[in-house]
Amino acid sequence: MKLATVFSGIGAIEQALHRMGINYEIVFACDNGDVELNLLEGQELEDYTILKKLRSKKQLKNQEDIDRLEELGKKENQIAEDIRSKIQIMPSKIDKKRYVDDLYKKRSRQTNFVKTAYLANYGHLLNHDDFHLDIRFLDATDYADAGIDLLVGGSPCQAFSAVGAQYGLSDTRGTLFYEFARIIKETQPRVFIYENVRGLTTHDNGHTWEVMKSVFKDDLNYRISEPQILNASDYGIPQSRRRIFVIGIREDIECGDFVYPKPVPLKYTMQDFLEDNCAFGHFNYNPTDGELIVEKVPGKPDKKFTLTPAVQKYVLAGGTSNYKTSTETDLPIARTLMKMMTQHHRAGVDNYVTVKKNPLVLRQLSDREALRLMGFPDDFKIAVSSMQTLRQAGNSIVVDVLMAIIKNVILLK
Repeated sequence: MKLATVFSGIGAIEQALHRMGINYEIVFACDNGDVELNLLEGQELEDYTILKKLRSKKQLKNQEDIDRLEELGKKENQIAEDIRSKIQIMPSKIDKKRYVDDLYKKRSRQTNFVKTAYLANYGHLLNHDDFHLDIRFLDATDYADAGIDLLVGGSPCQAFSAVGAQYGLSDTRGTLFYEFARIIKETQPRVFIYENVRGLTTHDNGHTWEVMKSVFKDDLNYRISEPQILNASDYGIPQSRRRIFVIGIREDIECGDFVYPKPVPLKYTMQDFLEDNCAFGHFNYNPTDGELIVEKVPGKPDKKFTLTPAVQKYVLAGGTSNYKTSTETDLPIARTLMKMMTQHHRAGVDNYVTVKKNPLVLRQLSDREALRLMGFPDDFKIAVSSMQTLRQAGNSIVVDVLMAIIKNVILLK
């Protein structure tokens, strides 16, 4: 199978194919690792940064500030368009990649930890020159003749998420959906899988989804399934994680309509996935069918994940007079893992585990446990810090949900 991914993260679809024993090669991957590429400079960049932060906190009220943000956003988009135009006339794929890589080196001091983690695990399956840093500047016409079977991605969810500002397609992150659509148009994969947060179809009273659906159907000529919300706990992973999936099949491919996978009984609890009960190296999968194998061998998570007394007191606070939250810990089905879980939210938001009962001592999930709760077995290499791994796990797609989808895609042949 020839695979391509954008917003690739730590490779959930790669893990799905790996666990299922499906031979595949990676044609290209693309992820900027949340690295900010500053196209504006000086005072404009300073204003833009401040105003975007205000908007993310829903504190952008002044009309003058709103107009200024729109003006700077348009200028940044125009600069990006000029860069894209310059890239398109470059003579080779390597020239284009080096130009974008140099752009990131000159205009950002951040490290792309996602790229580090991705290449540590899948670098042997693709040419490193085919890992791209920015979907906006990826000229996918260079891969038009690659014969891609499957393209997988989900544009950043904050523009549609209940915990984001919900500006939808008017948000720069929301418009990255159009880049995903462009990549489909330029590469013409046989099948694509698009994933996003469940609020996608209800955003703006359904208008956002209607626009996206028309792009898939009318502009790209793909036969699409109506989006369906799939919960990780319905597909073998003890985590409450509801995400929306859209499967598209190229119109010229003769096959039946895609049918979403049916839920299966949940065999495990979050406790089964903890390092206390399943030491490192004992969380594996059956090579014949990809199903998880969880061996009950006691282990010990690193003490660095234990909460300090001050942090523990905060996370167990039941909220304020205006905001109440659960203080329940040690859940059988984990709450949704988020990339911000490194920030130690209250117990009603994150997942905490009891280390000692009297006096009570809690810890957060370890990086390995977070990966397990996304369906990554212990042979997945942790190549970056615990904090970065936790962020990456919270951003990923659940492997077992993708496995269930792929099984039904294969049945279409």
